[in-house]
Amino acid sequence: MKVLWHGGVIYTMAAEGETAEAVLVADGKITKLGTYEGLKKDADTEVDLNGKVVYPGFVDSHMHMIGHGEKLLRVDLSKFESAEEMKARLLIETNNLVGNEWFIGEGWNENNFPDRKIFHRKELDEITEAPMLLKRVCRHAILANSSALALAGITKDTPDPEGGVIVRDNDGEPTGYLLDAAQDLVSAKVPEVSIGYLTRALEKSVDHLLSLGLTGAHTEDMGYYGDYSRPLQAFKNVITEKRKFRAHLLRAHSQFEKMMEGAEYFEPFIDPGAMKIFADGAMGGRTALLSKPYNDDPSTSGVAIHGDDELKRLVAMARTHGEAVAIHVIGDLGLEKALDAIEENPVPKGKRDRLIHTVVVRKDLVERMQKLDVILDLQPSFVTSDFPWVMERLGEERMEWAYAWKKLLDSGLIIAGGSDAPIEEVDPRLGIYAAVTRRNPYDTHEGYLPEEKLSRFQAIQLYTSGSAAAICKEHQRGIIHEGYDADFTVFDRDLFEGAEEQLLEAQVEMTVVAGDIMHQKISKVHS
Repeated sequence: MKVLWHGGVIYTMAAEGETAEAVLVADGKITKLGTYEGLKKDADTEVDLNGKVVYPGFVDSHMHMIGHGEKLLRVDLSKFESAEEMKARLLIETNNLVGNEWFIGEGWNENNFPDRKIFHRKELDEITEAPMLLKRVCRHAILANSSALALAGITKDTPDPEGGVIVRDNDGEPTGYLLDAAQDLVSAKVPEVSIGYLTRALEKSVDHLLSLGLTGAHTEDMGYYGDYSRPLQAFKNVITEKRKFRAHLLRAHSQFEKMMEGAEYFEPFIDPGAMKIFADGAMGGRTALLSKPYNDDPSTSGVAIHGDDELKRLVAMARTHGEAVAIHVIGDLGLEKALDAIEENPVPKGKRDRLIHTVVVRKDLVERMQKLDVILDLQPSFVTSDFPWVMERLGEERMEWAYAWKKLLDSGLIIAGGSDAPIEEVDPRLGIYAAVTRRNPYDTHEGYLPEEKLSRFQAIQLYTSGSAAAICKEHQRGIIHEGYDADFTVFDRDLFEGAEEQLLEAQVEMTVVAGDIMHQKISKVHS
């Protein structure tokens, strides 16, 4: 069936300000752009947008879709603004635990607390004797109570694992604060969740993403729930012809070879992506790997998740399968080590490597990236979450090339935009607003590092053509063009007009995937 979309403003995003009067769609593809009068004779049916505004489908370039669903199902600790408030909620939530049932909380962030308090395991013991695991908002640190540490066999004599830190008190006793790879010691003891649970979490996630105007996401879920077949089956259970969504799956290095051998997908809606590797940690826990020590703790420069030789071995492994890599890098030394490995093992033709986060860089590293076929996968909301406290971490000298979205874009590098949900809020409106204003919603200051603000067009491109280019699909998606996928995000207003707060207040009217309406705000658009 040929469907004619018309009656609104249709931004192609192929060039700034470029619009189309009408778009003809058939079999999930855009077949023609033109005038309503010129195309209506070819249509079997019409969708009158009734003045609404269409963009190419928004895609989150980096998130954890199942993890986002889990956050929606579990207790969300990210909103608490004091340690006392968080403790009070935990006491309520743990009151009905049965036997040795685990309690898992999501998203605590001591930077939201006036005293920056990090709970000690003994304080968690006062809340519950059941094993407790609380994930920090960055997911590079957890808190565990004594029961959880005991199940993991963590004692005063347990050595730090490679790529991780067991934080200890003055007597050498574990405090319950575990960084990066040390988290795995406890996480491995959490009972494996069922495929049914993963399916429920993913259903919750996909429905929420569609309601926010997202037509797809590049997601990393394959390394967190046992064998890859379990989360992959959940994706197949949830994403179907009836619930269309484009999930591009990054493949954890621990599961990569097994997935190369036996995984089957549901293309074009579930498709395989690059090998995911962690080079370093996060800024919040001071595990992002910096070339010079942290300004507010000179005793550390961060954590390398893998040794140099191991990082290069993993990249070489991906190349033997003709595949790209997607490397988590937040600190400049983490980025430097990733580039060393990529330069030693060039990406296959037709593929692009992905550098995820790329928060702290240096000019010499930018020059190296310009010579490579890489894309930068940035999270605009990191600015609003990390400032102003991150300036204490880095010091003034490093700020010139920290969170430097505008300079990186001006250097000619391809940039995609994502949320890293559940670490940040997944709503693309928040990401676009953060990229444009460099401040939290409704703040009135000029923004953090205001010289790095993007234009609205550039910010929306991060979630459209940028995300398409990240997976080498810039000739199939990301703009409204003949022959491209008919993925649309429809808002009630023009994101290019009005005050910047209009970006936050815009309402999603429809989310369209492969020509089919997957989400619709009732009674606002008629066909």
